[in-house]
Amino acid sequence: MVGKGSVNHNSRKFKAENVDGERSHLNMDYCNESIKKVYHKLFDEALQRYNEKQTRADRRIDNYYEKIRNSKQEKTFHELILQIGDKENMGTGSENGNLAKQVLDEYYQQFQERNPNLHVFSAHLHMDEATPHLHIDFVPFTTGSKRGLDTRVSLKQALAAQGFKGGSRGDTEWSQWVQSEKEQLAAVMERHGIEWEHKGTHEKHLSVLDYKKQEREKEVVHLEGQILEKQEEFQVLSDRVKNYGKSIENLKTLEQILDTSPEYQLPEPQGLASAKSYKNKAAEPLIERLKSLVKTAVIKGFEAWDSYYQLNIANGNLHRENERLTKANEKLAGENEVLRIENKDYKLLRKAFGSKQMDSLLGQAKEVKQSKQRGKRIRNNQEER
Repeated sequence: MVGKGSVNHNSRKFKAENVDGERSHLNMDYCNESIKKVYHKLFDEALQRYNEKQTRADRRIDNYYEKIRNSKQEKTFHELILQIGDKENMGTGSENGNLAKQVLDEYYQQFQERNPNLHVFSAHLHMDEATPHLHIDFVPFTTGSKRGLDTRVSLKQALAAQGFKGGSRGDTEWSQWVQSEKEQLAAVMERHGIEWEHKGTHEKHLSVLDYKKQEREKEVVHLEGQILEKQEEFQVLSDRVKNYGKSIENLKTLEQILDTSPEYQLPEPQGLASAKSYKNKAAEPLIERLKSLVKTAVIKGFEAWDSYYQLNIANGNLHRENERLTKANEKLAGENEVLRIENKDYKLLRKAFGSKQMDSLLGQAKEVKQSKQRGKRIRNNQEER
């Protein structure tokens, strides 16, 4: 979780009601610098360069810390709070609580090296509350900036410099970094025999490859469901087409009835019946029956042709959609198989080289990548100048 941050509370300059003072000596204090001194150390040179460029006195900045403190866009520092389990299963003073302390301590040892653009000035592992937890307070900064100070406070740019590029609204630099740090903590937990169970979902921690594989499987199931729905729609339309065929047969039957049924035949005149009487009693009723029948037949015929035309269009669209979904499903199934093989190879490597050595190699690879990215940014900045 992310807190507003209270350095005095973290360093125990004052103690809240939930703090057991008799256990405070078990706390681990990693660092506790003055944040104002940190700002001087990080930004004074950049502030001087910035002020020297200003031709107007009102644009100069007297105190960079105060400027950020009053800013609506940035915070003077950020605080990360990490905890494993809760007081029921990782309570302070228990065997599991001591294990949690070891895990959090091991996690912290690599935090600054892993996050060079997040200057940690206050960090404390508390063992005098219900559950062991770790507070890390840091100032995020970026260098080579073209706006404001060339070295300035910026959480977004600090994380971007470490390789976290924001995407959609829910996939920001911050969310990516938080997920990455959770995975770093989970890797340490795993080395101590603790598996990560996601709150609310009860899903165990997955490696990146396992996670991708699981997501692909979900997409495949979803697509298979869509294909099944389209197949059912296709079947309904096919049945309607068959019904249309039956309607044509019914019209043919009707045609035969018109040709042969006495009800629709004009009878021969009887004896001495007058023309007027024949017309009123035989001809006109037959004509009315025929008109009604023809009107119904014509309406049904037009409805049938219109339905048939619409069915053909819908059927063609469904056929194309079904082909698209089938291809997408085949592609995802192929990707899932590749991920399954890669995941199998990855687990084999971890087993062969050991988790500790693999984590070390991965850390070195990430460090090389970040170093190349920093070098590229420096070259780009020099070319722009």
